[in-house]
Amino acid sequence: MRYLVLLAFIAIIGSLGSALYFMMRDGQNGKPRTSNMARALAFRVGFSILLFVCILVAWKLGYIQPTGIPAGA
Repeated sequence: MRYLVLLAFIAIIGSLGSALYFMMRDGQNGKPRTSNMARALAFRVGFSILLFVCILVAWKLGYIQPTGIPAGA
């Protein structure tokens, strides 16, 4: 589970980096030439949702246990 979360974070950071690259390189006069930046940001949102769902499923199946402040305290 730890490796899956780490891989997802790397994918999220990578897609943010590629969106930054496309934002800086593409376009002239405020108009984009391609939709690469939007596609990279859409992938980031998808990776984030996938990570959240995987963590939720792992918690429900008992692969990870919550720690910290007990519920209702």
